[in-house]
Amino acid sequence: MAGYSEYMPFMAMVLVQASYAGMNIISKLAIESDMDPLVLVAYRQVFATAVIAPFAYLMEWKTRPKITLPILFQTFLCSLTGATANQVFYFLGLKTSTATIACALQNTLPAMTFILAVIFRQESAKLKSKAGLSKAMGTIVCVSGAMLLSFYHGHIIGLGDSKIHWTYAQRMGEASSSTKSSSFIGPLFVILSTLGWSFWFIIQAKVGESFPAPYTSTTLMCLMASFECGIIAVIADHKAASWSLKDPIRLVASLFAGIMGSALAFFLSSWSIQLKGPLYVSVFSPLLLIIVAIASWALLDEKLYVGTAVGSVLIVAGLYLVLWGKNKETKDEKPTKATGMTKTTDEAKAYEKSDLELQQVHPKSIRDVMG
Repeated sequence: MAGYSEYMPFMAMVLVQASYAGMNIISKLAIESDMDPLVLVAYRQVFATAVIAPFAYLMEWKTRPKITLPILFQTFLCSLTGATANQVFYFLGLKTSTATIACALQNTLPAMTFILAVIFRQESAKLKSKAGLSKAMGTIVCVSGAMLLSFYHGHIIGLGDSKIHWTYAQRMGEASSSTKSSSFIGPLFVILSTLGWSFWFIIQAKVGESFPAPYTSTTLMCLMASFECGIIAVIADHKAASWSLKDPIRLVASLFAGIMGSALAFFLSSWSIQLKGPLYVSVFSPLLLIIVAIASWALLDEKLYVGTAVGSVLIVAGLYLVLWGKNKETKDEKPTKATGMTKTTDEAKAYEKSDLELQQVHPKSIRDVMG
């Protein structure tokens, strides 16, 4: 039994990445069936709030700190950046791009957050150290991969035709072929989404210090984002038909994004971080890209281009350079005992779990509910 339990965090993170992959594929189909991406984002926030709120009450009603006006304001800023801007730009990008490209560009998150952390002086580049140099090089490689992926397609990589024929997906793909990946607008939106997400980590670092109740803060953030995204969606498209969930794919996409892509992923990621730490969770990020690339080819008949493949490889390589640098930096800076000679396990774990960058290198960290 003990041996089996050791594999539970691994299986949990594989399930998390599979959930994100399913959300991307189903959301892409819903958008291609003429569902407004802004409406999809609004419904996702509503369903996520409804699912997470009961757990926030049951798990934190005795230990939750007092909710003050400064806390509400900081949470509001978190909802604007980490939920609204992040998800609105992401789904707009998904509409005019492909699921594979969108997932690949999400892996630039650690690099972008590292840049912002240096700009806002939350940390220094430390280019003279191996850790700092690795993070800087990883950032450059990530950005290079993102630019290549965004602006260059190249030849189609011949993978053959998929033996799986999903009639509904093929019909939706044919109906939207003219807007599938017509320009760099889609990747640009996804990059803006990641930039908003990076700002969220900078703000959330301070929120976590003054309000250590992740379930409650997530519920409040999703609730505020429900109104924000709802207002944006109504302004952009106020027709009642646009909000209809009679089409099964729209209903499934909204429920799947809110429950599997937000609530379930949040709990499993949080649990895995508590057991293994943020760095363990972060290494599973590229698995999402692999699953989505295979599923998009098999189910959506998506073509894989040389630029997409090479750019994705560079982004993942840059991600792991940043991770390696952060891991080395963490080991070098772990707190020691009063003698300054012996490192304790409890202190080391506490340091790692409170570290901003280690929490942000995994795109769905302990307080995140996006995809």
